[in-house]
Amino acid sequence: MALSPVLIGARTIRPLWYEAGKVMMAVDTLVHNFLHRTGILGECGAFHAYGPACYQQNGCAEIIRAISERIDARALNPRFPVVFPRFVQHAIWRFCAADGLNLCNGNRIDDRKACEISYCYLRQKCHRTPLKLYKNQ
Repeated sequence: MALSPVLIGARTIRPLWYEAGKVMMAVDTLVHNFLHRTGILGECGAFHAYGPACYQQNGCAEIIRAISERIDARALNPRFPVVFPRFVQHAIWRFCAADGLNLCNGNRIDDRKACEISYCYLRQKCHRTPLKLYKNQ
């Protein structure tokens, strides 16, 4: 993903690089687990474990692309494209990452339980679905 900002930065001199950079995304465990915990995967009927299924039909990447089509990214920055999947993926990652907002991650949430973070921005809409369901909790 380090290449994405380089491709996006070449917008004026390499338009095709820009087109590639704005749709490039990586679904890591933070992004996948966010989609699971919030209930987005369930709402989309996309129950799958983290891995190759994240990039298959009805996987995490496709869901992020669909979400990005419902957001006009220009409202956040007029220089952004209307549809900006890379920005949506990166925003989810920053929401979860320890170096970002550090909210929706395994360091803060017991994977066997529903999230208990009461001050989370998304709490009212989040399903708080546990990642792991154990018989003996």
